[in-house]
Amino acid sequence: MKKILIILFGSFLIISNANAESFSSALSKAFKNNSELNAERENINISEQELKISKGNYLPTVTLSGSKSQEDTNKLTNQSGGNASINDVDPLTKSISISQTLIDFGRGAELSKSQIGLELAKAKLLKKEQDILYKTTEAYTGLVLANEKLNINRDNVELLSRQVETDQIRVERGQITLSDASQSESSLAEAQAKLIQAENELLTSKLNYENIIGSLNNPKSLDKNSILEYPLPESLNSAIDLSKKTNPDLIIAQLEYEQAQKDKLIAKSDLAPTANLSLERSYTDDLSSTYDEREKDTIKATVSWLFYSGGKNRASLNKSSSIETRSRLILDSVTKQNQTNVASAWSNYQSNKSLLNSVQAQVRAAEIANEGIAAEYNSGAGRTTLEVIQSNSLLLNAQISLANSERNYILSQFNLLKSIGLLHSEYLKIN
Repeated sequence: MKKILIILFGSFLIISNANAESFSSALSKAFKNNSELNAERENINISEQELKISKGNYLPTVTLSGSKSQEDTNKLTNQSGGNASINDVDPLTKSISISQTLIDFGRGAELSKSQIGLELAKAKLLKKEQDILYKTTEAYTGLVLANEKLNINRDNVELLSRQVETDQIRVERGQITLSDASQSESSLAEAQAKLIQAENELLTSKLNYENIIGSLNNPKSLDKNSILEYPLPESLNSAIDLSKKTNPDLIIAQLEYEQAQKDKLIAKSDLAPTANLSLERSYTDDLSSTYDEREKDTIKATVSWLFYSGGKNRASLNKSSSIETRSRLILDSVTKQNQTNVASAWSNYQSNKSLLNSVQAQVRAAEIANEGIAAEYNSGAGRTTLEVIQSNSLLLNAQISLANSERNYILSQFNLLKSIGLLHSEYLKIN
């Protein structure tokens, strides 16, 4: 019988672990299925098509055309005023033309801008990926925290319920007063209210989880131990140096500045001449009353210069210059802000790490104190009901603080990775 129970218990553990929602699987679900992230991925496809459009400006244009007309002449007179003979025709024309741009000072800048645009789309995707993965971490740890708070508050209610029952017996025996028992009942009512609040927080956290990550049948299936600690920079200076290369906000600002420079070149090209060469071969059947067929080759070179267009081109150039200046100033601002953000994230990580160690020590001390006071109270060694209630309250608050501190410590690590630019699928090894 004992062996059967062991086997059943082991099977239960295996099934529970199989149904557990690990942190890595939650990251993978959000990475693959989050609608915001998938929408941002479409921008990559858009930028690739824009690049193809820009490359197309260097290729020739081939046009096939054909026309068919019918002529009905009602009256035709000659120079002397007499009637001339009428010969109606139905001309059919077919043609093929090839056109090639020889000189266009703007198409090179447009191609470069499209190439930068593709890199910009990738940087924006990386930024969105970081945002979603951080929200995933918040949602996962938030639901874990809500579960822990619910369990802590439920255990507290059960503990106080037993104490109320014990105190009622002790009142009947005359060991404590009625006011002592009332204190226990008051603490139980407070604990029950906190339990209801914890249940509501669990529901809210589950809805937030499903909104960001996906459906979840059992909110208790999350595995807190599956949250890994990823490698972090060893110092603040190394974190700042790394962020200058990998932070997507910085990359985006740099690429937008480079695009603004290309826009300025494009605006300048509108003030420059363009040259085009075209070749057309046409065939016409039933050309006129005099000629039946005609084959014609036409080669034409065209040079055009939009010398004046009401000042629009000059205004466009001035506008592009202002946008370039604005983009440069934004880049300077983002560069300075990046260093501040990394320093802040680093400080927050170190602070949460130290705070977690302190709270862990606080919980250990509160547990020892609570056990001692409860034992002395139950043995009648002089401890009052109020002291037991206060001890329970201190332990409860310490346990809640520990759960919060553990979550804040985890979030501070991922926030540091995000500020550097490492909170992405490749670094986190998301499949």
